[in-house]
Parts: sequence; C-alpha cells; structure tokens
Amino acid sequence: MDKLVSRPELTGIIQQTSQTGRIRFLEFFTAQIRNPNTRRSYAKATSEFLHWCEARGVTILTAITPMHVAGWIEEMTRTHSAPTVKQRLAAVRHLFDWLVTGQIMPTNPAHSVRGPAHSRRRGKTPVLSPGEARQLLDSIPTDTLIGRRDRALIGLMTYTFARIGAATGMEVRDVYAQNRRLWVRLNEKGGKQVELPCHHSLEAYLDDYIDMAGLKDKPRAPLFQTIRRGTGDLSGNPLPQANAYAMIQRRALAAGISTAVCNHTFRATGITAYLKNGGTLEKAANMANHSSTRTTQLYDRRSDDVSLDEVERILI
Repeated sequence: MDKLVSRPELTGIIQQTSQTGRIRFLEFFTAQIRNPNTRRSYAKATSEFLHWCEARGVTILTAITPMHVAGWIEEMTRTHSAPTVKQRLAAVRHLFDWLVTGQIMPTNPAHSVRGPAHSRRRGKTPVLSPGEARQLLDSIPTDTLIGRRDRALIGLMTYTFARIGAATGMEVRDVYAQNRRLWVRLNEKGGKQVELPCHHSLEAYLDDYIDMAGLKDKPRAPLFQTIRRGTGDLSGNPLPQANAYAMIQRRALAAGISTAVCNHTFRATGITAYLKNGGTLEKAANMANHSSTRTTQLYDRRSDDVSLDEVERILI
C-alpha cells in the first residue's frame, strides 16, 4: 500500500476504533480519493490533526468535538497562510463526513467550524512576460536529448496551458497527427481528457524531441522520461514532478530569468499571453480544463500592465 496512505493509518486514535472503523478510515484514502496529490495532502492534514488531538488527551474518535477542531485551526492560523489552513480544514471535514456516512461517528465535529476568511481575485503564481518566455525557450541548447526534452516540456505547458501532472503523465501516443496537424491529448484533473492542436512552435519542439529520442515506435512509453545517468539516454521512467521543477529552476537561472518560476508558471504565462492577444476567457477556461472562468481569471495577469502604468504616474 502507498506509504502516503499507510503513514496515518493505524496509529493513535485510529488504533482505538473498531476494525470496521479502521477499514473505513483506510477506504477514505484508497477508494474515495483518486487524485494522488489530493491523497498526499489529505493524508498529511488528517495525520497532523489526529496527532494534535492525541497530544491533548483525546484517545477515541467520538471524543473529538468542534472545540478541538476550532483550537487546531486557531493554532494553525498563527503559522500558516489562510489558504493552507482552509485546505487542511477541508481535508478533516471530508474525512469525518466519510466516517459519519459509514456510521463510525455520530456527527461531524468539523462541520460547524469556520476557517479563516480569504478572498483573492489575482493568483500568486509567478508569470513570465512573452519576452521572458521566449528568452527561456531560446536559451535551452538543442544539441542534446535532455535539452530537447526540456524545451518540449516547457513549450507544452506554455502553449496548451497543461498542468505539470498532465504533461508528465503523457505517453508517446498522446502526440498524434490529425488533419495534417500535430495534436496532443492531456489527461487532466477529474479524469477529464483534453485534446488540442499544437501551436506551430510546439509542433516543432515535439517533433525534434521525439525524433532525437527515437520514440516514434514506442507509443506506450512515457513521453517525458528521466535521463539515464552517464549515458544521456532516456531511462524509460516517467519524469517526476519534482524533477521537472528542479529542471525549470536550472533553465530559468541559466537564461537569466529573475522571476521565481514554478511548474505552474507556464500555464499562467500561456493563459495571459492568449488573453492579451484577443482570446476569450471562456475558451481559455475550456483549454485549461477549468470548470469555472473564475478560476481562469486567477491566471489572467493583464491587469499587471495597467497597475504598473498607474504606479509610474507617481512623479516625485
């Protein structure tokens, strides 16, 4: 069983519940939550909360009250940001909902607890200007396989608004020809599949990489793979998100980019560039696989230009 699931499974308070309760607890992480990132964050949050309760003398699930949850939230607000606190409260709330519907607990002690107020119309993801994005892509050397891989990955996220998980989860067969154009297939959050035609620059990046890597005859192989140490060849193993993040940091530093980039930067950069050039918010949301345009607006940084112009009016 996944270590991220087993870590909080049968320790402390959970050990004191019935076998049915222990199974129900495990089912929350194995059967109820399908997204591995959500599973990881929920396991961390619930484990921290249960250990917090144990440190305060709580020994069984049914002894947990709204005051315990409220105290934990109040303590976290001193050391964590509001979005982090709200996410962890949601994890605990969903866990207890699952235990209540399974008749392990009579009520949900987190249901009535309010998290910290938080509202944001502008996202925190760092965004590159079109010039910086072009500078980064052009700075990547293409005489090596790893260079072509990195350029193709960054280009994919920029031109398709793909999440890093969808990009690194692609297989070679997810790049295919249709109507004389290269298309990509992305398996995004919530089991949604997005199919998009490639921008001409992305088409060139992918063709160059696949040709040099010799992947055309390996449709089920991971598209973006790690490099075998000392050989410069593909390993056959998919590129982990942490490795992709480290690669992006190295490439940005080498290109002289001062913006603190992350995996999501290219998603936000692509959306902003698209909207600046006459794209619509509705189509951007569809391409980015957002269920609401309100989420897409968090990636829209066109207002940054207006804000900078206004600030420069302060002549002293």
